[in-house]
Amino acid sequence: MAKKNKTELKDLSIVELQQMSQTLAREVFDLRNTLALQRKLEKPHLLKATRRQRSRVLGLLTKKQNEGVAV
Repeated sequence: MAKKNKTELKDLSIVELQQMSQTLAREVFDLRNTLALQRKLEKPHLLKATRRQRSRVLGLLTKKQNEGVAV
């Protein structure tokens, strides 16, 4: 999945952020699975980058969900 910057992520809806989070979680799972089975990754930096991207998406998702709730 191509990396998106903050402004592109902010423009996404809650549903799109949830879908992106699920996709990134699956990518992390696949990378960890490959690492466990082969003891080696061709591009080990992708694991860290994907985890960070998912973290950004989850942070924005939480922020948008909290904005919808009346305080």
